[in-house]
Amino acid sequence: MILPTTTVGSFPKPEYLRVARSKFSRGEMPGEELHRLERKATEEIIRMQEEVGLDILVDGEMYRGDMATYFAENLDGFRISGLVRSYGNRYYRKPVAIAPIKRRGPITVDWFRYAQSLTQLPMKAILTGPYTMMDWSFDEYYPSREHLAMALAEAIHEEVKDLEAAGAKYIQVDEPAVSVRPEEIDLAVRVMKVVTDGIQAKTITHICYGSFDDIYPKMLEIPVDQFDLELSNSDFDMLDRFRKYPFSKEIAAGVLDVHSHAVESVKTVETRLRRLLKVIPVERITVDPDCGLKTRTTEEARDKLKSMVTAVKTIRKELGGNGK
Repeated sequence: MILPTTTVGSFPKPEYLRVARSKFSRGEMPGEELHRLERKATEEIIRMQEEVGLDILVDGEMYRGDMATYFAENLDGFRISGLVRSYGNRYYRKPVAIAPIKRRGPITVDWFRYAQSLTQLPMKAILTGPYTMMDWSFDEYYPSREHLAMALAEAIHEEVKDLEAAGAKYIQVDEPAVSVRPEEIDLAVRVMKVVTDGIQAKTITHICYGSFDDIYPKMLEIPVDQFDLELSNSDFDMLDRFRKYPFSKEIAAGVLDVHSHAVESVKTVETRLRRLLKVIPVERITVDPDCGLKTRTTEEARDKLKSMVTAVKTIRKELGGNGK
């Protein structure tokens, strides 16, 4: 299949789950009931992706809060801070490394198995990467950023191995912070080498925002099979870099702007894909949104994805495929 479609990972949580998570945090709901509702929401988001027509699905991250804090809560060596401002009116509880970081057991493996059991389509496993977790945490234990990042890399590697053993054919390690500190790109390369060492599943890393001018083409040394990149929000200006320094890896190309509530027309997505195909060979392209869809409404997420899938079918036909 050419131009397989997928998403970056997160989806908006339904209102009943947001209410349940709030009640649980106040001690007003037992964990068993919250877990039941998280599984219900996970199945609903999988059914929506099937109905839209995506080729590679995700579990929607209904059981996660902040992408760094969730993993820190499930690793030994962290405590969680009070609320810290991220940007605008968004806040999160920042992880604080206070002891050796160790993986106490599988974190997402049971959720992967559950999600995959609900569909015949391939399910992509998604983790937060060690560099980003290091960058988004306070460190009160390790002597350097590198030491903390490498400890996290060892822990995440164990999770990746277990996901592969559970049947994951696609494993995405999110590293949005990599483009923010270009002076540490060599460190980002080293920690990902630990994470993906010996893994046969297709490995993917999602990188967004930041200064790509300062890390490209050096970032291509990050040892993954595919880079998932935000393209639409910057009007595909990354293509200028790819013309100057050819993009040598597979790309999951963001063709939907997740920062906008507007639903892209099919024609808009088709135009973006045609621009991309002039620079990257079709056999190296996967199609998805710029980033996770959790900040959109469920209806916006669905409608954006419908435009994307419809556009991809048109382009497949133009390229000689059957559009499916």
